[in-house]
Amino acid sequence: MRTVMASLKTTLFALLLWGLQYAVCREVFVPPGTLYRVAGFPLSLPCSVSGYEGSRTQDFEWFLLRDDAGGRQMGVVSTRDKGFPYAPFTMRVRNGEVRVERDSGDKVRLVMQRLRADDQGKYECYTPSTDITYQGNYSATVPIKVIPDTLQISFSRTLTGQPVPEGAELTLTCSAGIQSEQLTQLSIMFGKRSAGERLASDTGGEVSTIGEIISIDKLLGVVPGQLYKDRYDDGEITLEKRNGKAGVDVYVMKMRAVRPQDTGAYFCEASQWIRDPDRSWQKIAQRMLDIGILTVQQLAESLSITSSPKGEVTLQVGAPLILTCEVLGLPAEVNSGMLVQWMKRGSVGRDVAGGDGVQVAQMSPDGVVSWGDDLSRASGGSMEKVSEGRYSLKLFSAQPLDSGVYRCVVSVYAGRRNPSASTPATFTQRSEGVTVNLKTKDVLVAAVAQLPHGPLLKRGSTITLICNVTVTTTGPAQAQVQWLRWPIPERVIGKVPSPASDVTVPDPSAEKIPTLVAAIMYDGVAKISANGSEVSIDRLSDVSYRLRVHTATMEDQGMYACHAQAWGQDPHGGWYNTGSKAESNAVTVYLYARADDLLLIPLVIGVSSALFVGIVIIATVTCCFMKQLAKQRAQK
Repeated sequence: MRTVMASLKTTLFALLLWGLQYAVCREVFVPPGTLYRVAGFPLSLPCSVSGYEGSRTQDFEWFLLRDDAGGRQMGVVSTRDKGFPYAPFTMRVRNGEVRVERDSGDKVRLVMQRLRADDQGKYECYTPSTDITYQGNYSATVPIKVIPDTLQISFSRTLTGQPVPEGAELTLTCSAGIQSEQLTQLSIMFGKRSAGERLASDTGGEVSTIGEIISIDKLLGVVPGQLYKDRYDDGEITLEKRNGKAGVDVYVMKMRAVRPQDTGAYFCEASQWIRDPDRSWQKIAQRMLDIGILTVQQLAESLSITSSPKGEVTLQVGAPLILTCEVLGLPAEVNSGMLVQWMKRGSVGRDVAGGDGVQVAQMSPDGVVSWGDDLSRASGGSMEKVSEGRYSLKLFSAQPLDSGVYRCVVSVYAGRRNPSASTPATFTQRSEGVTVNLKTKDVLVAAVAQLPHGPLLKRGSTITLICNVTVTTTGPAQAQVQWLRWPIPERVIGKVPSPASDVTVPDPSAEKIPTLVAAIMYDGVAKISANGSEVSIDRLSDVSYRLRVHTATMEDQGMYACHAQAWGQDPHGGWYNTGSKAESNAVTVYLYARADDLLLIPLVIGVSSALFVGIVIIATVTCCFMKQLAKQRAQK
């Protein structure tokens, strides 16, 4: 029995050893064929070996069995023997046109830089043995078919290098086609390189994807270059295929608006593709054609913005103000949108520090006019496009607040007639400033607030305040009066020594933000602010204005002051704010308790006194009782 078991183990060990030897035997791999390649273009044929013994760097030898050689095999190239090539390949190997490029120790590629028609045949990749025992597969073969070069490429118009204005449209065309009995596909790519960079030869290498603008790939999909994807997504760059004649189609690339960075040398590349038996796509032919050099001239270098009249303008109040903005140097062939704005910096009574100031009016690229402040709308005006590149601003009746420095600000959207709100402007330029002065009359304004003497003010009383305003000027004038209220500071509350009267508190504006109580406009219209109290305001005479707060509550007490502004009348009868104003003194209004409230004081005091007396009596009696009780206990 032991003899049988030993024999069985020996047999299993031999089978295992044989299996391992078989598993690690040498095997050579080449792509499955037949492979079709184009004459005049490169062939790159990989070969690898596995399961070998010995050195990790294996040698390779390539043989060719030509279709017309009658079975005779020729040596092509070897990694170990310089004299290996046969005569037809000797010079090609010597000058590097035919070579072996090593990817790793056991992986190489046979490279033939320019295939010839007589290179067609069956290629064998052979690996000389480095194994202890000779077993496995030491070579592999693949048929190569060399097909004629039928790839055509041309263009209809070349770029001359003459400057093209920024924002202009660019159209490039490239015609290409193939006439092949094999099922192949065509791809087209438009690219750009620096003007001094030369194209690679039509049979060598690939163009860097950095210069790729847009392409139609072998599967007929449109693919933008990495640097142009955003412009393609925005519709700025398109590529269209148009059917041509005799199998040669036309490819049209359009740039809707060229940019300065588009300057460079443009080319078109056509590539022929085939799908090998292993289902991989291979580029078998490629041609590039130089279209020409594009030079983009920036609009900022040619554009200028002028405004008129020049320098300084002095007007009478009520006279019309007319300003003109002219855009010069914008090429007619560039379909660009413009945002035109009139900005104003500084005015009577106010100044805007730095920048362009406040917007008076603007016209968007689609012609819509909007006004930037209420002053311009109230005074009446218009903004118009007088002619191409010429815009006017009109204020029908100029007022003192219209004075200041005006500038025309133009934002250009090169190549975009109607840009979206999120589209950034290509560039923005400003005109020189036009200083507008308004001749105004000398106006002096004075305001005094007072609280008429009378009974004590209590909750529920009517608070009456008088504001006397004096406007000194020539011609018609009116005052516009506002009543404001501040909370009484803590340093004042509790220190009012007598019934409320005129009490001036220094600089009430230094306290909390005031509340607008009421106002009477220059035209006599009263405006009451929303609050919980009943308020009225009226004009007693030309110089006297009255504020009344009816049924006053504790929230109505505070410091009151009136602010007055002078309005004048222009020659056309319109009223305008002269910019002159005055602030009155502050009057403190303090509310005392009512008589009904005072009646509660004796009652409150009486109850408090009774409680106090009772507590004292009880405490005294209790104390005496306890002392007496203590004496009695001591005597016992």
